[in-house]
Amino acid sequence: MDLQGAVKDIIAWDGTLSSSDFSLSAHTFSEKWKRFNPSFPPWQWIPCLKHHLVASHKVEGYLSLENMCHIKSSEFSLQEEESDRSLTWKEESNISQREEPFDNAALVCPEHEVNQYDFHIVYSATYRVPVLYFRSYHGDGQLLPFDEIEKDLPGHSAKLRSESKWTFISHEEHPYLNRPWYKLHPCGTSDWMKLLFNGDSSLNKKDFVIEQYLVSWFSAIGLVVGLKMPLEMLDTVVSNNS
Repeated sequence: MDLQGAVKDIIAWDGTLSSSDFSLSAHTFSEKWKRFNPSFPPWQWIPCLKHHLVASHKVEGYLSLENMCHIKSSEFSLQEEESDRSLTWKEESNISQREEPFDNAALVCPEHEVNQYDFHIVYSATYRVPVLYFRSYHGDGQLLPFDEIEKDLPGHSAKLRSESKWTFISHEEHPYLNRPWYKLHPCGTSDWMKLLFNGDSSLNKKDFVIEQYLVSWFSAIGLVVGLKMPLEMLDTVVSNNS
């Protein structure tokens, strides 16, 4: 396809993904995350049988990042807590052994109160876009209600959620685990993803869009829940394909 045809192709694109496109993009995202976050747990691909077609043996799946921890510190001032809240990985075996701060500002000490978080990136067949599901629980396994989770979210999260329809959080059944999880509602995802790629001439190649979709998507979505994506992941997107 010539350049003019490629541009027309991306302009006609509606900002969605097929399930096979999602799988490709998910693997690209997880590989980049592993490359630029070597000290943090990788996103794991969890294969699942296609549950809505009983007679089918087609395998679907989702990305999983679990046991991320929010460390609460009484030593921070209120202003510092608002700006420096982050999620931190800890070893499951012993919190006092090895803990890696998610950013340099995070204070990580074993005596601080810890809430654990699990995150899943799941494909929505209805909206044809990725959806971020998450849940949180205390060290004893008790699930946190949303009013407690909200206290862990970054200070800018409430502002983002009040201004953008694509950051609306709802409580719904996980499509594979059949248990209630929180999710960032995907109703506006295709619209802003289309605007993102159409607005940058270095990104408007259809095959490139599909492969790098989750990288660009998570650069915005992750901020809502305090998961910062390394900027190198985005820099690589542009430099390798410009």
